[in-house]
Amino acid sequence: MKHNQHDTDEMVYNSDPFEEYSHEADPSKLERSYAWHTAIGLQAVDGLKTSDYLKKTAIRNIEGEISLDEAQTLIESYYKADRRKEEPRTEEADKVSSRITKIIAEKGFTFSVAQYLSIHQQLFKGIYKNAGKIRDYNITKKEWVLDGDTVMYGSATELRATLEYDISQEKAFDYSGLSMDEIIRHLACFISSLWQIHVFGEGNTRTTAVFFIKYLQSLGFNVTNDIFAKNAWYFRNAMVRANYNNLKKGVHETTEFLELFLRNLLLDENNPLQNRTMHVSSTLKQDSKSVKQDFPDVKQDFYALTRAGIPIRSAKNVVKLIQHFGYTVPFGRMDIAEALEITKSPASEILNTLLSVGAIVPATGFGKGKYKFNPQFFK
Repeated sequence: MKHNQHDTDEMVYNSDPFEEYSHEADPSKLERSYAWHTAIGLQAVDGLKTSDYLKKTAIRNIEGEISLDEAQTLIESYYKADRRKEEPRTEEADKVSSRITKIIAEKGFTFSVAQYLSIHQQLFKGIYKNAGKIRDYNITKKEWVLDGDTVMYGSATELRATLEYDISQEKAFDYSGLSMDEIIRHLACFISSLWQIHVFGEGNTRTTAVFFIKYLQSLGFNVTNDIFAKNAWYFRNAMVRANYNNLKKGVHETTEFLELFLRNLLLDENNPLQNRTMHVSSTLKQDSKSVKQDFPDVKQDFYALTRAGIPIRSAKNVVKLIQHFGYTVPFGRMDIAEALEITKSPASEILNTLLSVGAIVPATGFGKGKYKFNPQFFK
């Protein structure tokens, strides 16, 4: 599927219809809202959007008005009554979302090849004719992040053997004595390798994500945040970059982007997850260490801004932007609006204020209206 670079820093995903539940005191409601939010967000990996009917039904389940099984029945009946109600792929998004929600909510899980194949079968039964079946043909997929090139996916003749090998190696792996950095690096290598096999003709990323979530839960991780929901497209692109080499162009496979995603997911860090930094033609490539070192002292930034006459509230927002972009990533009005979740007008005011005090400078080579924070201002 093709995506335009306009969709870059965050692939447009279904807006969160469960915002009010993010601070829900009732743990059962919070858990149900997380499952639905994640399930809906994962549809973005294939550019799909769910219907309003699905979201309304999900909220009824979250509120405890109906059970998850009843919600699934309503969704199935909705399309059985009249398939013309929505676009064909909206039907897919709705059904798969409800099925992902159910799998995430279930307490049972077995780390096995059979479980992996079963998840695909459960998600896509009645949608893909080969649901749960290993593909018997080779595939290529043009990737935006690779400038139209493809990852070398697993060979059709070796898929089962490769899948069994990856699962067996991970099952035998000993995590004892590892630091959290080492654990995250290993998990990034494991899940990107599993995804690269691309066992199925379609639905590989959603299946792999659900299997991974269940595996992380079995390892004791609490992944009840919105990282998957809001960054599903980033997750897919990160796995693409973890499996792509083009030595002629100086591009090497790397798990650095996937590690940043996992640090946010598992450690509640706030590393910027920007698709454009992964693009193979980007001049913004940074390793994970440089991303972290790029963020200066928060207090120093704050005092520099207030000394320049910027109000305290505005200074706090600017500090958030520094933490989001660092000193090397260029940004414009829309980037500020997205990062702070504000409209274009106040974003323009922030830009003008920062320009007037010299806190930002034009970013040459990135087009009109792009700026970077000025390190000299904050010294």
